[in-house]
Amino acid sequence: MLRKQSPILLMLLVLVFALAACGTKVTRMDVEEGKDLSGRWNDTDSRLVAEEMVKDCLERPWLNQYSMKTGKIPDVIVGRVANRSTEHISTETFIKDLERSLLNSGRVAFVASSTERDGVREERADQAQHATAESAKAAGREAGADFMLIGSINSIIDREGKRQVVYYQVDLELVDMVDNRKVWIGNKKIKKFVERSKLGY
Repeated sequence: MLRKQSPILLMLLVLVFALAACGTKVTRMDVEEGKDLSGRWNDTDSRLVAEEMVKDCLERPWLNQYSMKTGKIPDVIVGRVANRSTEHISTETFIKDLERSLLNSGRVAFVASSTERDGVREERADQAQHATAESAKAAGREAGADFMLIGSINSIIDREGKRQVVYYQVDLELVDMVDNRKVWIGNKKIKKFVERSKLGY
């Protein structure tokens, strides 16, 4: 009886070990390391596009012209960056990449977004009731933005069989809050060739 069952038992053991070998494996990566798995927009695209576009923005004449005219660095706010692509893109992550690159340049100051301001105003109102007079921060002293950065992310996919070319275009514009004049327009393009395995679905 045992001999009849041993081939079946052996097969079951082999199957268990095979399934165990197919388990999930996690390898930690450096956050700066780029790795494309699907060909879709990813964190590397977001970071590199933000860095390159901010570099271009800060090298244009508008910044020196403003500083010479006013004697100060401009206050900037990031407005809406619309996702008009064919896939889900976290525009919030991209906006934070833009803010970080601009702020870390030391050449502009940043004003909190409308959502962030609501939270700060609630805290200020709470301080008015509960904090000491010396430490409470008064309302009505917020800095107004001099410029607003707005834009969009678009994509085009050209697909045939298991091959496709994915094209992204990011457009950003810096608008003067006084007169709505556009003082800078930036554009960044990304093109990826994706070839699926012949064994894939």
